Amino acid sequence: MAEQPCPAPVASPPRQGTAPHPGPTAGPVPPGPQTHPRDKWSKKMDFLLSVIGFAVDLGNVWRFPYICYQNGGGAFLIPYTLMAVFGGVPLFYMELALGQFHRTGAIPIWKHICPIFKGIGFAICIIGLYVSFYYNTIIAWALYYFYSSFSGTLPWASCDNPWNTPDCTNYFGRNNVTWTNFSRSPAEEFYMAEPAPQLPAKAKPAALRWPETPSLAVGIPARRRKVLEIQKSGGLYDMGGIHWQLLLCLFLIFTIVYFSLWKGVKTSGKDLASSPHPYPSATLGSRERAGHAQHRQIGCSVEQLCPGQGLTAASLQVVWVTATLPYVVLLILLIRGATLPGAWRGVIFYLRPDWAKLLSTAVWVDAAAQIFFSLGPGFGVLLALASYNHFHNNCYRDALITSTVNCLTSFLSGFVIFTVLGYMAEMRDVEVEDVARDKGPSLLFITYPEAIANMVGSTFFAIIFFLMMITLGLDSTFGGLEAVITAVMDEYPQVLAGRRELFVLGLITVCFLGSLSTLTYGGAYVVKLLEEFGAGCSILAVVLLETIAVSWFYGIQRFSHDVKAMLGFTPGMFWKVCWVAVSPALLAFIVISSLLDQPPLTLFDYQYPQWSISVGYLIGASSFICIPFYMVYKLVWTPGSLKQVRSLVGDPAASAGAGGGQGPLLRSV
Repeated sequence: MAEQPCPAPVASPPRQGTAPHPGPTAGPVPPGPQTHPRDKWSKKMDFLLSVIGFAVDLGNVWRFPYICYQNGGGAFLIPYTLMAVFGGVPLFYMELALGQFHRTGAIPIWKHICPIFKGIGFAICIIGLYVSFYYNTIIAWALYYFYSSFSGTLPWASCDNPWNTPDCTNYFGRNNVTWTNFSRSPAEEFYMAEPAPQLPAKAKPAALRWPETPSLAVGIPARRRKVLEIQKSGGLYDMGGIHWQLLLCLFLIFTIVYFSLWKGVKTSGKDLASSPHPYPSATLGSRERAGHAQHRQIGCSVEQLCPGQGLTAASLQVVWVTATLPYVVLLILLIRGATLPGAWRGVIFYLRPDWAKLLSTAVWVDAAAQIFFSLGPGFGVLLALASYNHFHNNCYRDALITSTVNCLTSFLSGFVIFTVLGYMAEMRDVEVEDVARDKGPSLLFITYPEAIANMVGSTFFAIIFFLMMITLGLDSTFGGLEAVITAVMDEYPQVLAGRRELFVLGLITVCFLGSLSTLTYGGAYVVKLLEEFGAGCSILAVVLLETIAVSWFYGIQRFSHDVKAMLGFTPGMFWKVCWVAVSPALLAFIVISSLLDQPPLTLFDYQYPQWSISVGYLIGASSFICIPFYMVYKLVWTPGSLKQVRSLVGDPAASAGAGGGQGPLLRSV
């Protein structure tokens, strides 16, 4: 029998002589995944480290420091904190609670919330695939640097390498260096070409000033680069061949990912007995009891891997290293950076408040976007990881701990980056703002490596820096792909039961093949395009609809009862107001602002053609379109007249009031 668009709550039958009262959740039928054996985190720290490892990624190291100083330095912390408190953390808490209560992935969870929004789950999985197409390529770049660091002299420390051109100029900390408009540092030549820095004349030492007459632009020899070799590409029109060294690095990355995710944790009979359905059988209706009994007959045996069991023994062992090692390395780099000459200049530049910036709308948009992308609601990862928690786990405390750690890590990374930038400015005798012109991967692959190459013990610091980048990236990859695996395997248990290894192999193969275009000589252009459109406005729009579906259609009162059933207390008024009004308003504000203000898409000196922007919009729409498509499908195939179906879907009070008399939406707050 087809499911209804918004499931009605199931109340326990009243005892004679007593007034009827709703069941423990005053919500929909008890979630299906809770009725079959499902893995549990063996230790609380496994869960916390997995969530922190996903949330703390490469963006914390490169994106936050740049956005912070660009948007007012210390003054930016005010909008950043406000956006975290009223937007990011409430949605982080909501997703953990949803995953823990319903114990299932991003696709089937909508059967228990509001089935007509099930397209959100499919959209999340598609976005996860897009992210895997480019994000792992960045990790492959880091692996290439990591391998290249095992040498007596770092290959980007001098201009004496076979790939260097006559324009290579090692001006770091040297006097009487002739600099032209075509000069490149060794680190730039090792990675890729970019326009020469336009230093203000007052900040240029005489030895660094460029000739007043334009340099000869004709007959410039073809530049050879070591890592990206982007000079062999004519842009998106001419991507060139595949860089075989990067292909090997990416293959190794996906091999690590596969063997970290392919196996599930086997459950013992004792574990099953100790993890019963969270609801007493007396509160279950006849349909739920029948379904529970049926699953006992056809469900997974205790020696088998159950279809939704996604926690892997290997990944749990790996995550203790990948989630903690970055903090050790950050601390080492912070101590080293603080002892460098000129480090204080970078710190002052990083924290110096520019209060006038707070009057700019763009600053608040950047703050909101940074916190949402940093904490990661909407990617399905929090739902998947929390679904393996014990039912009464304190996810409220977990949300506060992990989100606080994430924000503090971003702030700490700023000191790690800007102490080194201050050192570079001191050695070059220029302003810090002239050194801190880069954002994104170039900060990690050009600016910071260039500083490391001129430190004492440069090989050691290069090795640990790129090892940190690899572990940060792997943690996020583990979480992103686990979200897809859990969602699909929970949705199709009859097909995928006992076939986890094959499914994960197929998924990794698809991700690897989808990444091949990013390994071409023009692959950096594809990485930028996918980063901008694959998980840009589309993921924010998905989170917006997810918040509306839970708060307005499922009902905030019903969701609060779910939280109370797990934690023993109801979320306070602050959280309810944020879920119903504040967080959706912030998300809508970001999405609209981003769509109305689209700056030209560029990568260094390359201007993306208009047709590529159109392709980018199609990429973003290809995931989001799953939501309206599934809505139409559900309206067509759900039994009953269109008017009856629409009344159930469009009136939260009608759907909620059927089982608990929750009343209209605004009164439910």
